[in-house]
Amino acid sequence: QVQLVESGGGLVQAGGSLRLSCAASGRTFSSYAMGWFRQAPGKEREFAAGISASGGTRSYGDSVKGRFTISRDNAKNTVYLQMNSLKPEETAVYYCAASTGRALVTSIRGYDYWGQGTQVTVSS
Repeated sequence: QVQLVESGGGLVQAGGSLRLSCAASGRTFSSYAMGWFRQAPGKEREFAAGISASGGTRSYGDSVKGRFTISRDNAKNTVYLQMNSLKPEETAVYYCAASTGRALVTSIRGYDYWGQGTQVTVSS
């Protein structure tokens, strides 16, 4: 069982930056691929970024490439999402997820554990 707790959300102006953190419980964090998803009101949950268990492979959704960076610190059981040049349409709840497979996955179905989410609001 893995518990995930996101933090770092908040209100930011368009063009600003935020860094989200996701702290994981358990001693097997380094064996999990991790991902960030987001869900805006009335929309489906979408993939934002993912990272393999080792951190050697990363992937991003098309809309965030070049602006978001996912990273992980296995010693701290934490995964991060640095978000730059934020846009109002990126207002959403951002979720951290863990996959028991080591390989990076981009599909929601590939993840086994989810956090409660953190709200990100981008004002225009």
